[in-house]
Amino acid sequence: MSDRLAAAQAALNAGRTAEAIDHVLAALAEDPARPAQVYRALLTQLYQAGRYEEGATWAARAVAQHPRDVDLANLRGILLRRLGRLEEALAALDDAVRIAPQLDAPQYNRCNVLLDLRDGARAEAGLTKLVRQQPRNAEFQRQLGRAFLLQGKTDPALVRFRQAVALQKDLIDAWLDLSGALNELHRTKQAEEVLDKAIAANPAHPRLIEARVIVLRRAGQFRRAETYLRSFLPQLESSAWLHNQLGQTLGEYDRASGNVHLRRAIELEPTNNDYRLTLIESLERTRAGDEGANIEEAYQLAKSALAQGGEITDPGARKILYEVLQRVADYDAMPRVGDFRGRGRAWAESGRHAALMKQLSAVETDEDRAELLEQHQIWGRKVERHTAEAPIRRPKPRAKDGRIRLGLMSSDLRRHPVGYFAMPLFESIDERFDLYAYSYSQGAEDEVQKAMASRAKAFRWKPEIGAREAAQVIADDQLDMLIELGGSTYMNKLDVMAYRPAARQASWLGYPHSAGLSTIDYLVVDPYVMPQRPELIQERPLMLPHAWYPLGAFHFRPEPAANPEPPVARNGYVTFGTANNPQKYTPHVIAAWARVMRETPGSRFLFIRPEGGARTFRENLCAIFEAGGVSADRIQFEPVRGAHLPHYNRLDISLDCFPQTGGTTTCESMWMGAPCVTLVGAGVFERLSYSTLMNLGLGDLCAHSVDEYVAIAAGLAANPARIAELRSGLRQRMQASPLGQTQAWARDFYAAVARTLEAADH
Repeated sequence: MSDRLAAAQAALNAGRTAEAIDHVLAALAEDPARPAQVYRALLTQLYQAGRYEEGATWAARAVAQHPRDVDLANLRGILLRRLGRLEEALAALDDAVRIAPQLDAPQYNRCNVLLDLRDGARAEAGLTKLVRQQPRNAEFQRQLGRAFLLQGKTDPALVRFRQAVALQKDLIDAWLDLSGALNELHRTKQAEEVLDKAIAANPAHPRLIEARVIVLRRAGQFRRAETYLRSFLPQLESSAWLHNQLGQTLGEYDRASGNVHLRRAIELEPTNNDYRLTLIESLERTRAGDEGANIEEAYQLAKSALAQGGEITDPGARKILYEVLQRVADYDAMPRVGDFRGRGRAWAESGRHAALMKQLSAVETDEDRAELLEQHQIWGRKVERHTAEAPIRRPKPRAKDGRIRLGLMSSDLRRHPVGYFAMPLFESIDERFDLYAYSYSQGAEDEVQKAMASRAKAFRWKPEIGAREAAQVIADDQLDMLIELGGSTYMNKLDVMAYRPAARQASWLGYPHSAGLSTIDYLVVDPYVMPQRPELIQERPLMLPHAWYPLGAFHFRPEPAANPEPPVARNGYVTFGTANNPQKYTPHVIAAWARVMRETPGSRFLFIRPEGGARTFRENLCAIFEAGGVSADRIQFEPVRGAHLPHYNRLDISLDCFPQTGGTTTCESMWMGAPCVTLVGAGVFERLSYSTLMNLGLGDLCAHSVDEYVAIAAGLAANPARIAELRSGLRQRMQASPLGQTQAWARDFYAAVARTLEAADH
């Protein structure tokens, strides 16, 4: 043995791995023709040290020196797999199998790569051979089950998973695979029973307890999950994973308490980035207390996560970080979480439909619009494949009785903008219809929900129910049409639509884009919201004659009153502003707002948003305005949520966002007397304000280019008399318009549904 190799062995015996590696590297530099065992030792140490890239480089050199050494080919495949270079890994392991076809290890590693590639058929062939040779090898049985599962062979997969846990009761991955497969099949009770057996065999095992909690949460049984987790607190109070799971569970209905446990998890394991991301997401969604402080804390944690360097590839991490960056307008950091196509497809393929709404504001070209639709359809195809594996029971068709059963599904059928706009359908039910409603809201019943429940034929309020069970409830009601109003926003269950629980299905109101499911037949539109290019939506249009939504009286009330005197008359300068969510802002939007202000000397801009309480939000926006020639002292912030309507009395003109325009915010602004200037785009989400303004006879406030947008806004600002005229009459104009004529609007809505159903039946 050379001096270098002897020194390497001594360093290794002393636990100095890095030093040992350096000695071996020096020995190979002196003489690359060293025996294969030297290369094997180096590759093993590099792998154990997590130095995979370096290991793959040396593995290639090792194989070049010793092309018939099976261990080196096998190690090369393992290292390449760790790097995600799966096709290269497969080729390396194919070589290893050719060199020594009698050895199990290369064949098993090759099958693992095939499973990574989701090539279930080839993995099945290889694993079947291994199982025949070693039928009592629990890991081989488990992996064969995974190969079956990839091909949709559910029953054979379950057999193999059960065989694996029978052979090796402490094989945790096998228990998780078995319970996970049952959970995916919506066999919740069986999944729980499996995990109970697993925990009995492996008491208080963290991964098994976490899996049981996930089963409960997925079934909507959040309080059961909380009770279960709390039962472990006395003996496991110092376990970070337990606090993390408890924080996530409480976050469904008590975020403030949930955040306490999420912070505790980080205290216990400060280097765990997954726990940090969970807290970031929860803080960003926390509305109680000082929302601005919550947002700022989330952003500072996000900065620390980004500062660790490296590419952000995990779809969940991308979503969490992107949402926080949007909320504080940190556009410089956004490329760190991927480009439009990359992040959108990652979200779609990982089942994160809610994240796709963050993509609307990032659309710039027709290619982006087509890509956005494809991203939604990627999500939809995945969900439809999943639901097809466990279809719901179809009741016999009900006897024709001349009644039309219409269902509205949304957890926002309560004190929420969706509830306000939908209320006229409950107040003015067509005599031909029976109205059913479905909600999964976690909160207490409020006066809006009570009013709806009192008018509907049935109001199915089921806060703790899974998607498949919810679909079965709807199917049992034998609807003629089901309309979902919630999209994938919080507490809603868009995937219920994938089961097709109703004969005809439509989408309206809650999500201004095609959801991506082929099982949604229609998208409710009006002549203005409807894109001029039909290929921008997946569904057939269910056309309303005038307005996309009406002004429900629960929200659009006499109080707060709109001050008839415009702010410009009191202040001597024009105040622009917005109450739109920052997820709709882009650098292009803010640059346009700055141009408007440059054209309007002395003007101010007011942000009526809770984000105004976050220091970073204020600093970033002021910096962008200053770059556009507008000093920071002209930018104002009102950090408020919920009680924002009176602050419209401080605005002369609302400036809309683009491409994603306002909906509720545009109506609220006009109701409070502040006219809105909008930029009309091609997609549904780019035309909501256009619909409102056209129904009010204010098409002159609708621009079709950025230059026209700036000109219209600056021109209106230069006309105080028109500002005063609009302010004094906007509320009355809205009440007299199709938006305000709620009975007529409801009559038109029901008539459009009836016509659509009649046409579908013929």
